[in-house]
Amino acid sequence: MTTHITRRSLLGLAGAGAGAALLGACGNDDGGSADGKATIEWWHISNTDPMLSVWAELANAYMAQHPDVKINITPLENQAFKSKLTTVTQSGKAPSLFSSWGGGVLKQQVEAGLVKDISGAMPGFIENISPVPLKYYQVDGKQYALPFDNGMVGFWYNKDLFAKAGIAAPPQTWGEFLEVVRKLKASGTIPIALGGKEKWPAHFYFSYLVLRIGGADALEAANAAKDFRRPEIIQAGQRLKELVDLEPFQPGFLGATYPNPDGQAALVGNGKAAMELMGQWAPSTQAAYSTDQKGQGDKIAFFPFPAVEGGAGKITDVFGGGNGFAIGHDAPEQTVDFLKFLLSLESQRKGAATNSIIPVAKGAEEALTDANQKLVAKTVSEATGFQLYLDQAWAPAIGEQINASVTELIAGKASPEQVAESITNAAKR
Repeated sequence: MTTHITRRSLLGLAGAGAGAALLGACGNDDGGSADGKATIEWWHISNTDPMLSVWAELANAYMAQHPDVKINITPLENQAFKSKLTTVTQSGKAPSLFSSWGGGVLKQQVEAGLVKDISGAMPGFIENISPVPLKYYQVDGKQYALPFDNGMVGFWYNKDLFAKAGIAAPPQTWGEFLEVVRKLKASGTIPIALGGKEKWPAHFYFSYLVLRIGGADALEAANAAKDFRRPEIIQAGQRLKELVDLEPFQPGFLGATYPNPDGQAALVGNGKAAMELMGQWAPSTQAAYSTDQKGQGDKIAFFPFPAVEGGAGKITDVFGGGNGFAIGHDAPEQTVDFLKFLLSLESQRKGAATNSIIPVAKGAEEALTDANQKLVAKTVSEATGFQLYLDQAWAPAIGEQINASVTELIAGKASPEQVAESITNAAKR
């Protein structure tokens, strides 16, 4: 998942100089630099504006206040970040501060001794952070990372393209959703943009369908039993196949990525596709990869994943997550203080003001001005159930298998029963 606030390409690195922050590798073993300063190597995935510049501004502000600290920033696209982090951590090292989505991946990093227990530095500070996302950054009751935003996956759609197809309102049920797809196709519009090559965007559909059919605890129950050969899992695959049979995605979607000028986000940003199922970062990413870098603006609106007729789940059960930062085991001691600075009310308000993150510092959400982001924040706060991205919540091998198997189903290469069987096998291994 992944995974992520701005899952964008390395093209965004060209803008890194705007914040006068330095690109760095994984740092010196002693966390120091030649000039005697403590060096914090910071890897994050906000590799395009607005958050690229916000993070650089905050790093510069911290260094101005702490002349004994040097911060090297390495912005990376989501998949590039995961690959680079995997390579580095195989050597037993980790950056001082790096992007994390918590869950099973963080647990493995803890077990490998790669990250620092920061629980002792949290009293008096953590009380100011929303408790909902905090638990995903804990392992065995200890805090090893902190979230900086939290949100949910839902449908981002073009109101003008809906109106052109004669669609008066967003769908509330799965049956209504399929009818929306049919109407969009009939109007000559691509109904849904999908970056199938990256696989993680596809698992959003499967995961939500399981939630809607089986209820808020269905996925965790299947994982705990290491058995996904359950009616609600297979039915989710069958419902997804209903959608796939309508051919709702753009031509060549299996080879398309999420963040590039021809990818999923750009199709919606350029007004060529009516919808995408994506997290709270979607509008800013659409704009970043659109031809004019403005996106569709007020034409874009949001609706939650529809209810499935007869399902045990509620439309208020939420699937998604946020983004956070973990601290490497050998990071300079100043790294914890810097992370707390990034999560201060003032810093979080700066991020929220861009409308590209939904902050976790209590009160910072007041800086949001975008109606869609306010709706997402409200929906998350009122959720009746919350499921973290499966490729982050569970052991990586299971998450990777889910992504791969669901993509095979969408490609017509696997049946719902085969998907359930392959995920079960991965869970048992």
